Amino acid sequence: MRKQFVFSAIAFGLSLLVSVVAAEGILRLKNSSMKNYDIEMWRYARELKTPSPQPELGHDHIKNGSAILQSVEIRTNDWKLRGGPVLPRNEVQRRILFLGGSITLGWGVPENETVTSRIQTALREKGESVDVLNGGVGNYNAERYVQRFFSELEGLKPTDIVVHYFLRDAEQLDPSAGNWFLRNSELAVTIWIAANRVLHRSGETSLIEHYQKVYRDDQPGFIEMQRQLRELADYAKKNNIHLYFAMMPDVHNLKNYPFGFIHDKMRAIAQADGYKYVDLLPALSNLSPEQIWAMPGDPHPNALGHKLMADAILPVLDP
Repeated sequence: MRKQFVFSAIAFGLSLLVSVVAAEGILRLKNSSMKNYDIEMWRYARELKTPSPQPELGHDHIKNGSAILQSVEIRTNDWKLRGGPVLPRNEVQRRILFLGGSITLGWGVPENETVTSRIQTALREKGESVDVLNGGVGNYNAERYVQRFFSELEGLKPTDIVVHYFLRDAEQLDPSAGNWFLRNSELAVTIWIAANRVLHRSGETSLIEHYQKVYRDDQPGFIEMQRQLRELADYAKKNNIHLYFAMMPDVHNLKNYPFGFIHDKMRAIAQADGYKYVDLLPALSNLSPEQIWAMPGDPHPNALGHKLMADAILPVLDP
């Protein structure tokens, strides 16, 4: 009887293992089309990110990396910025550095069509000696990108800094790197994402409630975000750096936009700290998700969105 139980347990374990391996293989084959937003973001974390020795950053880009993600190449240079090699500082008179998250990075958008590349091209066509650098990193908030500037990017010696701010930038972020299964298995990631969607409410109403809480005056993430923006503003003032604040809207519902209260709040904060403020909502307000999303299921702005953002920011950058 005991032998039969042991045999059955071994047979069950082997069957389960075979099933898991088969499911993993099927998922990887299915996701090879690069049309699964969640899996592509997971691959981005695996192929172009590394844990940071600085706890406040959580993670960072690797140097001189390259990966095809969501059918678009994302490459990093020696400064861990998206793009090619950075010119020596004495070869340009003006250097504009964008700080932000995955929208700034240009997730799902070819490098030459991102907001930073478009602005650089436009300014050079006007005869400016300038480079525009992309400091966007996926899953960063204001604390992370400001602290990354001080620890890694100060040596770029920018003449201008653009904080490309998104609603999530006041959220507190978990520094956890996840477990082995989540780092290495598409099946584990798929199950984890599905479970989270079941356990957590979604939809516009819950998102509004979420951001109403995030932007309460007593929330730690909101307080820290303000502290970081003020620290950057103080540094810019001491070093004669021009400072800009580009407010990026959530692109789920641009026609009946529900987050104007955040834009009003951030305008007041930015202007009090001495940032030149530009709201990107008017440039995008007539677009549907189908027109602006990088692909179905991915609420990052596509190449059109980046063009419209660049067109809105350019007049503010004029000397």
